[in-house]
Amino acid sequence: MARLPRRLRHEDSVTLVEHLDEFRSRLIVSILAVIAAFAGAYIFNDEILRWLAQPLPAARDGQLVTFGVTEPFFTTVKVVFIAAIAIALPVVLWQLWSFLAPAFQENAQRIVAVFVLLATALFALGVSFGYYIVLPRALNFLTTYNDEFFQIEIRASYYYSFVAYTLLAIGLVFNLPIFVLALVRLGVLTSATLRRNRRIGIAIVIVGAALLPTVDPVSLVFETIPLLILYEGSIWAAVFFEKRWRERGLIGAPLVGTDS
Repeated sequence: MARLPRRLRHEDSVTLVEHLDEFRSRLIVSILAVIAAFAGAYIFNDEILRWLAQPLPAARDGQLVTFGVTEPFFTTVKVVFIAAIAIALPVVLWQLWSFLAPAFQENAQRIVAVFVLLATALFALGVSFGYYIVLPRALNFLTTYNDEFFQIEIRASYYYSFVAYTLLAIGLVFNLPIFVLALVRLGVLTSATLRRNRRIGIAIVIVGAALLPTVDPVSLVFETIPLLILYEGSIWAAVFFEKRWRERGLIGAPLVGTDS
């Protein structure tokens, strides 16, 4: 434990070399966490592959194919590596936050930490929503479309890439409230502006949903509805927090200290 990098305080004064040394130490810890997560995930690679294949329609179950001698191995490694990043993400985020925290004022550190926790929870919620709601319907539409005219075979590497990118994109989009609240906290946006330009915001949300990896109309509807709910929730959250932040004089106040 003594070898772990120590998190600096806001008032600490260190040299550039010491900052670089801390960055190297935290990078090493993050890499070791990913390696350890990869080793653990590889043991359960069969379960991970089956779990990701479950959203496939029952009619297509067991029809993932590969083309090439090395493709089964590299497809498995890619899937396990993505799983390892997801498993090690809390450690990586903690190391990143610990490195950046000294640049923030002490009171702002708590605000950013709360935002990080909420962003993690919303990301997990988005991934769950994509896995249990969006993917089954999207895959059922895409893999059965005009199937009387096609001999449909699903390539494993393409399928797992599609699933991974879709879950990642939906998880990131679910962080819309955090993004909006951060802009309000910095004074870039106000709740009045959000309410006044609600139609423009709705149009942007719909365009954003259309740009997600899923391309069929069924999944587009299932993606757009919760995003619109999140956007509306962001507006009312901005109304709630803006009043309190303004009373405390925090709206537009600098998060990053300038005294060091």
